[in-house]
Amino acid sequence: MSSKSKDIVQEQPEEVPAQRIRSDWKMLLEKVSYKGIVHNIPYLAFIALLGVLYINNSQHAVEMQRELNKQNKVLKELRWKYMDIKTQLMNARMETEVIKSAGRLGLKPMMLPAYKIEVDSAVAKK
Repeated sequence: MSSKSKDIVQEQPEEVPAQRIRSDWKMLLEKVSYKGIVHNIPYLAFIALLGVLYINNSQHAVEMQRELNKQNKVLKELRWKYMDIKTQLMNARMETEVIKSAGRLGLKPMMLPAYKIEVDSAVAKK
């Protein structure tokens, strides 16, 4: 460094920490003052809008979660009903159950195997 640059650096008085803190507080008060607030109204309005949107989104999410929980309960009930009806239907299709149901109507199971009746086409034409 040249001697001129050393002189420039040495000419500026160094602030002591207490002075620096006071100047920081002054700058903070200027930012918070009426003039600072008026100057930052668009920014503050934007922050307020974001806050409102955040709150609205949170409430919407909670409402959706409650609705989802209700629908899950309904779905569980419907699943149980489906499984119950499916089990009842499987039991009703069993051979013994079919025979019991047919017996109430007066029908009996066949004792002989089923057979097919065929008509001779030559005899059918006459």
